This record gives sequence, C-alpha cells and structure tokens, in this order.
Amino acid sequence: MNIRSLRTFVAIADAGGIARASAHLNLSQPAASRQISGLEASLNVKLFDRIGRRFRLTSEGESLLKQSRQLLMDAEAIAAKAQALNKAQAGVLRVGATPQLIESLLVNFLAQYRRRHPGIEIHLVEEGSLRLADRLEHGDIHLALVIADDRFRHELLFPLCALAVLRQNHRLSRHRTLDVTQLSDEPILLLNRSFASRAWFDGACGLARVRPSVVLESASPHTIIALAAADFGIAVVPSTVRLRSGVRALPMVRGDELLGDWGTIAWNPRRSLAPYAEQFVQELAAHCQRAHPGREFMRNAPPLPKKPGKGSANLRRGT
Repeated sequence: MNIRSLRTFVAIADAGGIARASAHLNLSQPAASRQISGLEASLNVKLFDRIGRRFRLTSEGESLLKQSRQLLMDAEAIAAKAQALNKAQAGVLRVGATPQLIESLLVNFLAQYRRRHPGIEIHLVEEGSLRLADRLEHGDIHLALVIADDRFRHELLFPLCALAVLRQNHRLSRHRTLDVTQLSDEPILLLNRSFASRAWFDGACGLARVRPSVVLESASPHTIIALAAADFGIAVVPSTVRLRSGVRALPMVRGDELLGDWGTIAWNPRRSLAPYAEQFVQELAAHCQRAHPGREFMRNAPPLPKKPGKGSANLRRGT
C-alpha cells in the first residue's frame, strides 16, 4: 500500500469513474486501474465493483474511504511541516465558506492575501454553514468559516444575525428590528436547512409558537432577496449577504433576543495546522477587526450573548 494508490482510490470514489479521476490525477486509465488492483491485492479487499466503465464502491470500499481520506490529509500535513522546516513558503490550503461569505468577505481578503503570499494555493469549498462543519470534521477541508461550534478550535471573526429582507415600501419596513411574531401573517421565503440562519429562525418560531407561511425554500440567498424586492414575501437571510436596491433589511429578534451567533474560522482539533494555515487564520481575523460583512446591522440590534471562548491560544504549531 502506498500514498499514490490511496490518492487514486479516493479520486475514483469521488469521481464515480476512472476516466475523470485519471484526468484529474494526470494519470493514464490503465495505470490508475493497475494501482487499484495492486491496492486491492495488498489489502486483500475488493474496493470497487466494475460496472462497464463505472466504478462503484463496495461496502468494504465505503468502510475504508473515510480512513483513506484521513491518511491523505495526514500525509499532506507531514509534507507541509517538512516544507516549513525547510523555510519553504508554499502549500495548499482548503478553505470552506458559504457562498455569501465568499462574495462579501473572502473576495476582497484573498485578493490582498495572494499578493502577500503568492506561493500559497487556496482551494475554496462552497457549502452551507452546517454542512461545512461536517466536512471539517470528516477532514475534507483544513479550515472552515462557520458558526461557533464546540467540536472545533477556532478564532472569532465577527458577530452575525438573521435579517428579514422586505420591499422598501412594505408596511413593516419602518421598524428598526423585526420580531418573529410579526411574521405570522406574512408569506416567508427561507433558505434550506444547510444555512445557520434557517436554524435560528426555526428555533425562534418554535419558542414563540409561530407557524410561518413558507412559500419557498431555496439554496440561493440572492433568489429569495430578488423575490422579496418583487413583494413576493419576506426573505430570511444571514447578515453576511450582499443586498440589492429596492429592499430594506431588518435584524430579526424574538423578544429582546437577537437571532444570531458568532462567526469563526475553525479547524479540527485532531489535526495540526501547517504554519501557513495559522498565518491565514491570524490575517483573516485581523482583516475582520477592520471590516466585516453585516456590521451595519449589528449597530441597530440588541447585542449577542457574551463571546464564546476564543481558540487563538490553540494556534501554537502542532496543537
């Protein structure tokens, strides 16, 4: 068994076939097939069922896939550590973020970061906040911009909240904040359950015994904001989104409690961070102290609960 064969195994499992995996690995299909056959022989386990040109994971292959990913991530960490010891300023960093944070925060930050660190290759992974936490736990990414989560070490970035987005001339648009109880008779446009703002809204409605009239669930904040601008309903989105003209956004509350949380950049405590990953965390946190998306809404809303404990003390190398 070797790292190259494991990388081919994971690539074929992800691609669902040998052709795309071979192209991604810059490897011929016969060579990839030989690697898989050799890996199966060394493990004495059949990893794939061959169905024409398709490769389908066996149950044994499914069982070994997660650990194979972990071994590859650990191998990358060893290589990164060796680079650091040799004072090499190069590496690959996989960063997960929601689409709205990529647009409103990372676009500007990465433009500056890449000028300062041209040797660091950043790979972005786009998901909803709740799914990003699962991917971070499974080892698919090194860092994730997620809501504070006890499973991970983290650095605090900024507070965020749920916004009610409505047409500018809507009867509720003159309020400074909007209570969930005021939405009981309104058509509501929601994001799907992979978004943290949806969880805040659902939880507040449950506690307030409000049963909202949901007319659409979407994976796109911009879709429901556009519908709100057309007076199709009130959209519930996180304060990290970029708004459009023709709408007004109000922080959402339940009583005196703001619907929101603290945004963090997090990493898996079972994995060490490469020095350049630590540097990325520190520079992003400093950037967010100067400017972060949605800060104008936090000035008009009740404060969030006390900050959760920061994870910056855990940024020592090898911890």
